[in-house]
Amino acid sequence: MAEKKSIGLLALQEQVKNALDTHFPGYVWLRAEISELKQHPSGHCYLTLVEKDPDSNALLAKASAIAWASSWRMIRPFFEGQTGRPLAVGMEILVRVQVSYSVMYGLTLVVYDIDPSFTVGELELARQRTMARLEAEGMFGMNAQLELPLLPRRLAVITSETAAGWRDFQRQLSGNENGFRFQLRLFPALMQGEAAPASIIAALDAVAAEEEAFDAVLILRGGGGAMDLVCFDDYELAVNVAQFPLPVLTAIGHDHDYHIADMVAHTHVKTPTALADWLIDRFAAEAWQIDTLLQRLHLAVRTHAMSQTSVLDALRQRIERAVSDRHAEVRHRLDLLERRLDAVDPLRALERGFLIALKDGRRAATAAAFTPGDRLSVMFRDGVVEALVQRIEIPGQARTRAEREPRPAGANDE
Repeated sequence: MAEKKSIGLLALQEQVKNALDTHFPGYVWLRAEISELKQHPSGHCYLTLVEKDPDSNALLAKASAIAWASSWRMIRPFFEGQTGRPLAVGMEILVRVQVSYSVMYGLTLVVYDIDPSFTVGELELARQRTMARLEAEGMFGMNAQLELPLLPRRLAVITSETAAGWRDFQRQLSGNENGFRFQLRLFPALMQGEAAPASIIAALDAVAAEEEAFDAVLILRGGGGAMDLVCFDDYELAVNVAQFPLPVLTAIGHDHDYHIADMVAHTHVKTPTALADWLIDRFAAEAWQIDTLLQRLHLAVRTHAMSQTSVLDALRQRIERAVSDRHAEVRHRLDLLERRLDAVDPLRALERGFLIALKDGRRAATAAAFTPGDRLSVMFRDGVVEALVQRIEIPGQARTRAEREPRPAGANDE
C-alpha cells in the first residue's frame, strides 16, 4: 500500500501565513458587525466581527480582532466624539485592519483605525429601510387617528427614573403659574442602548394593561448623542407605538432630533420641557376660552338686566303717572264735594249773614213748622237768640195764638 503524502501542522500553518502575508502585505478596510466586544484591563480591546446575510440575518462569516492598547486609546475617543456613542455590539463598522496569522493562535485581525462616518451612514440606511417598511405597512398616522382628550390629565410616563429630562418635565409641569394639576405615573425603562427598544415596549405593555386609567402615554428622553438615540429608530418599537391603544406623545433628544418613534406617535414635541409647556398651553387655552365665555355671559346678563331695568323703570313711571292722575282726579272730586259741602254748611250760611231757626233743637225749614206759643231759637253768626212765637204770617194766611186757641165764654175782643 502506497504511503499517503502528508504535511505537518506547523508546515501547513507556515504555508497559510506565507500566503496571507503575500496576499495581504498591508492594511485592508473591512466592513463588519460587532458581535462581541471586551476591553482588557491591560487596555487592549478584543472584538468578534461577523457578517450576516441581509435578508435572513444568517451568519456568513466570523473572525477575531484586536485593537492594541496603543491604538485603542486613540480609536475609542475619536469614534465617540464623532458619533456621540461608544462602540457597541450590533454596530456596523468600517475598520482599517492588518491580517495577522500566527501558527499558535490562528487568524487575527489587528485594528488600527476606524471610520465613524461609515457607521453613521449605515445607521441612516437602516433608518430609511425601516421608514419604507412602516410606510408600506400603513403605520404612519395610525396612532394620530386616536382622539386625545381636550385636557389630558392622567399621564403614563415612560422614561428612566434617573433621567434629567424626567426631572425637568416634572418641574416644568408642576410649577405652572396657573396651578393646573396633573396625575403622573412613571413606568421606568432603558432609554439608550441595544436593550432600550425591548425595555420601552415592555413599559408600553404595562401601560396597556391599565389602559382605562390613563388619557395618554408619554415617552421622554433628554438630550444625548446621535448614537445614543438610535434605539428610537427601531422597527419593533415603532410598530408598538403606532398600534398603541392610547395616544402616544414623544419628546426625545434635542430640538434638532427627529426619530421614527416621533414619526409614528400621535404628537411629537422636541424636548421634555417643551412637552410640559405643550400640555400646560392646552389647559391655559381652555381656561382662556372659559373665561371669555364667562365674560360674554356676564355681559349678556348685565345687558339683559339693564334692559329689564329700563322696562321696569318705564313701567314704574307709567304706574306713577297713573297714580298721580288718579290722585289728581280724586283730589278734584274731593274739592268739588268740599265746595258743595261748604255751600250747604249752616255755619258758612251764618257767616254770610243768614239766620237759622231751630225748634226743639232742630232746624225748622218752614214757618209752618211753628205755632204761636212755640219757643224759637234763632242762630246768628255771633250767637243764639231765644224767642216766643206770637204770630205766624204765611202768605195768604195769618195766624196768631189767639186764633188757634178757642176763646173763653164771655170774653170780649180787645
